[in-house]
This record gives sequence, C-alpha cells and structure tokens, in this order.
Amino acid sequence: MNHPRAEDDPALKRFSEHLLSERNASPRTAAGYLQDLGQFAAFKWSVGAPPPFAWTDVTPEDARAFLMTFAREGAKPTTTRRKLASLRAFYRHLVREGAVSANPFGALRGPRLSKPLPKVLSAADIARFLAAPMDALKALSKAGRTPGPRVAYAHYADTALFETLYSAGCRISEATSLAWRDVDLEAGTVLVFGKGSKERLCILGRPAVAALRQLRQFAGTAYPDADGESAPVFIGLRGEALSPRDAQRRMKKWLAAAGLPTDLTPHKLRHSFATHLLDAGADLRSVQEMLGHASLATTQIYTHVSVERLKDEYRRTHPRA
Repeated sequence: MNHPRAEDDPALKRFSEHLLSERNASPRTAAGYLQDLGQFAAFKWSVGAPPPFAWTDVTPEDARAFLMTFAREGAKPTTTRRKLASLRAFYRHLVREGAVSANPFGALRGPRLSKPLPKVLSAADIARFLAAPMDALKALSKAGRTPGPRVAYAHYADTALFETLYSAGCRISEATSLAWRDVDLEAGTVLVFGKGSKERLCILGRPAVAALRQLRQFAGTAYPDADGESAPVFIGLRGEALSPRDAQRRMKKWLAAAGLPTDLTPHKLRHSFATHLLDAGADLRSVQEMLGHASLATTQIYTHVSVERLKDEYRRTHPRA
C-alpha cells in the first residue's frame, strides 16, 4: 500500500528534483522511485502518519523486514530488487545531503534472479533447418539456373557449418576458426580451441562428416587452395575465414527458408545439442566434457530444460495433469 501523502515529504521532494534535474531521469522513472518510497513510508509509519517522515529512525532491521513482506507475498524477485534499488538510491542521496549518517539498505542484497532456460529446437525442426541450404541448391538446379562455384560453395559451406555446430556442440567462434588440419574425417572428430585457449576433441556424426567431406571436395573449385591443410574450413564470399557475425546472418536466411523463428542464434544449436543428448539418456559429465564446460553446474541448466520439456508433454497429454 502506498502512502497517500508521500509526495508532501520534503526529503522525497528533494530526491525527486535530484532525479529529474541531476540524473536526467524521466518523469515516469521518478514516479516509480517515489511509489516504492511511498510504500516503505506506509510500511514503517502507517498510511495515517503525516509527513515529514523520520528517515533517521529507519534501521537495517526495518529495511530487511520491508523486503521480506514482498517475499512472503510471492512477489517476483525483480520487483523486490527494484524496491531495494529505489530505497538504496534514496538513502545514498540522504547521506550525501548529510541528512542521515548511514544507509540502512546499503548492506542488503536482493533475491537472486533465476536464469532463463535456454531455447532449443526440436529434432524435427533441426532436420528441417539443416536440409534448407541443399534444398535451395537443388531447387536452383531443377529450375535450370546453374549457380556459380562460389554461390554453390556457400550452400555446401552452410550445410557443413550448421551440421558441425549441431553434431559437435561447439561454439560458433570455435567452428569459424577451424582449419582443415583440425578435422579428421576418417576418425569423425574435430579439434576445437575453446575459452582460455583450451583444446577439446569433439565428435562428428555421419551427416556432419559427409557434409564436410563434400565441402572439402568442392572448396578448391571455388577458392584457390581452399582445401589445403591450413585453409579455413568455412570461407566467406570474399575468400576470407567466415566470421561468427556472417554465420549468424546465414543462419537467419535458412531459418526463414525452413519456416522457423529468425531470432534464433547459432548458440541455440549448441543448446539443442546438449538438451537432445540428455533427453536420450546421456551422462551429464560426458555432456559437460563435450561442451567444454569447466563446471558441472553450467551443464546442469540443460537438465532443467529436459525436465521442463517432459512437464510440458505431461500437461499436454495426461488426462489428470
């Protein structure tokens, strides 16, 4: 409940002027701060208490009790953190003014925000997306439009790139920095250099191996020496190593062609890789090693994704869900 006369408090008036004139806050932002402060005034002194309020009487225990009321009422963590930020800023202002000697909200920490679960594509969506570049190339040939070698190469490269990302679970920066010497098509493995320059051996599935083999066979016809050991595996239209940004642009193109949301990023293929492995019963520590995570806790987020997918299916199909 907000205090009906909070705006009449002299300290709150000065703080509002400070927000608008010195911090260039919008009127809406300033009103949000005052609403939070008015709620605290109603909590501490009741709605019937007239201003000015005794801000010097507020203790850390009062501050903690105020925030706990939101937790008990089931408020979102973002709401509680906003209240804390408003009151902390207000008391910092009072300390600078010399109106109070300490900030009772200064040592408090808001509730932790839960990380959003990563978005993943279904196996059917993945298959449709991965098929899109070659489907488009076949459509050109069927229409009697023979693409030039570099245009054709782009289709082969996109197929191999996204097959590799999904098959190996590597990051886009790891994939775009690959040279042919890092790829062992006979063994079905690829050596990537991850965060902190750590080497990691990733597994390639049969479709990824086939796509990479086809790409290497064709690469030399599109760009000189593009199939050499030191050449980049994935080459941009100008003949240089493909950048992660260009890879993301290409992904948007093929997502649209496959009828999928175009706001998905290459990293979603890595998320899908991990989730699909865990859905099929893969060991968590094995997935951690494949992803190159230093901490198992980082990998565990994907177990939550798997559980949520099971819950969604349960709610959708069970008659007493």
